Amino acid sequence: MTIRRDIRTRDGRAPRGERALPGGRGVRVLAATGVLAGLLAGCGIRATQVPTDFGPAPSMVPCELSVSDIATQATPSGVPVEVFLLCSGALVRVNRSVEVAEGTEEPRRRVVVAQGLLDALAGNPSDVEDEAGYDTAVPSGLTVTGPRPGDPEDALRLSTAPDALPKYALAQIVCTFADSAAAGDNGSVVLGGTSAATLRRYECTPDVQSSPGTSTPPSTEVEGS
Repeated sequence: MTIRRDIRTRDGRAPRGERALPGGRGVRVLAATGVLAGLLAGCGIRATQVPTDFGPAPSMVPCELSVSDIATQATPSGVPVEVFLLCSGALVRVNRSVEVAEGTEEPRRRVVVAQGLLDALAGNPSDVEDEAGYDTAVPSGLTVTGPRPGDPEDALRLSTAPDALPKYALAQIVCTFADSAAAGDNGSVVLGGTSAATLRRYECTPDVQSSPGTSTPPSTEVEGS
């Protein structure tokens, strides 16, 4: 098949779709793919479509719950609290509740709330949370006690020393405690182990919340511990 390259209109100009190349030669440029497909078909060449089906798009973890899902996260009874779970490599708040007996005095109340928070952190996420990508690194069976004589009144001692916990778990606990009635009101929490005398004050920073596996909660040793 021969494609003519010297087609001109009556006034001598190249038809639309043509352009002049250096050297004065006129080369016809096919502006529409449909024209090219027709020419190829005339030459006995079948036009084919390039496959574009590469499978479903990768699923995205939303880390978001609907209003109805959020409303059912906490049990009807108990004190409403928030804990930090893991989702897409970051810490995300979810609603929970803690049972506290009416009339519990403040020092004891702080420990009860702290234990309830630990239990909530160690529990399995709900089906809805699991589908949304939520998870936890806090081990089950972790317990907490209040301050020993000579400790600050807001100190909490864990059955596993903080520095022995996985980074993700420590970040979850620090940020959950620091944002609750279990600690003081300065966005930090004093933690230690039951088998060691040393206490440290941990802070929940934006870096810890965004990268809990790489950013260990900053801490300072508590004087006198």
